[in-house]
Amino acid sequence: MAGTSSGIVAGLTAVAVGAVGFLAYQAQATAPASPAGRPGASASPSVTASKAPRDRRHPTALPSDSGAGERVVYSLDDDRVWLVDHPYGVVRTFMVTPGTIDPLPGTYWVTSRSSAITGTDGAPIEHVVRFASADGLAIGFSAAVGAAAQAPADPNMRTGGIRENRVDGEEMWKFATIGVKVVVIR
Repeated sequence: MAGTSSGIVAGLTAVAVGAVGFLAYQAQATAPASPAGRPGASASPSVTASKAPRDRRHPTALPSDSGAGERVVYSLDDDRVWLVDHPYGVVRTFMVTPGTIDPLPGTYWVTSRSSAITGTDGAPIEHVVRFASADGLAIGFSAAVGAAAQAPADPNMRTGGIRENRVDGEEMWKFATIGVKVVVIR
């Protein structure tokens, strides 16, 4: 009987630790900016100037270093996303506006989604697809709603939101379900 009791306690402890971890992740997704409202040391400020594509003859071509299989490809240098459906190839590509904090290049998976919330910048957003965290903030794709969609982002605000227009955001929402691979490249 003593062995059974300790097994139950261990199981309940594991469930409690998992729940706390999940709630902590959810909380960081809506974390406010730092008191100073400035990006942290590891933040990469977004560039407002137009960037030149890596392939000037085929600016929307999927980069060769973007992995294989079904995936979302996000290019930090091009501010572009490709939705790649295996075996059909690119089903959609579009430009995005990065937040002030970039994810590191690498492979991630969609970990959570929200249909409609308030972003870390206070703007109402929809079709939120989260895949990483950096500098204490969740990083993911989202589309601003209403007047927030036309408002320029505050460059001093810490944000991990990679903004899409609402049509592209809806397509991302349909494509990038929990567990879908996200490849971040330079």
